[in-house]
Amino acid sequence: MPPRWPRQPTREDPAYRKLEDRINFALHVATFGLINSGVWFFKQLNSANWQWASWLTLGWLIVLAVHLIYISAIADYSTNSKKTDG
Repeated sequence: MPPRWPRQPTREDPAYRKLEDRINFALHVATFGLINSGVWFFKQLNSANWQWASWLTLGWLIVLAVHLIYISAIADYSTNSKKTDG
């Protein structure tokens, strides 16, 4: 049974924004694992000299770390979102 949100989901809801950001991070991690495992598998299979594979993995890992820092320490999920009326 899929989880149900207890109210109408909107981006103004801080709990929904936090959940959405964490789901996006999980998708980002899964994509990282999928792409990088494929790259390293074919690198080993072909005994290829793919210097870019290390840079791809390292660069993407740095992006993942920044993403994690953002959603866990920087993102503001407070209900006091600034809105302009004009």
